[in-house]
Amino acid sequence: MKKKYLIDVNLPYYFSIWNNEEYIHQKDIDDEWSDEQIWQYAIKNDLTIVTKDSDFSNKILFQIPPPRVIHIRFGNMKLSAFFEVLNKTWPQIKLLSNSNKLVSVYLDRIEAIN
Repeated sequence: MKKKYLIDVNLPYYFSIWNNEEYIHQKDIDDEWSDEQIWQYAIKNDLTIVTKDSDFSNKILFQIPPPRVIHIRFGNMKLSAFFEVLNKTWPQIKLLSNSNKLVSVYLDRIEAIN
């Protein structure tokens, strides 16, 4: 299976949702890359960036994909609560990401920009 998602270094490395062949974690490539290096790698490999970093969602507003961006926009919380929120919504997030350049994930809603 082809890699589809690039998980930013600011997100949990050991996370069962992202523990399959569709995902690559930045830590497995180079955890000291700049945002621009991450961006270029995602473009070159047609990956969707999954991040908590607003720089990526700001940048995609003025770009045409690739890459696409999934921006997780809720603050720090216990990993179990973080997992619970994403586990419930991840299928919908992935589906929206297929047809939108930016998917913003909040605790109480998901917004998509085409």
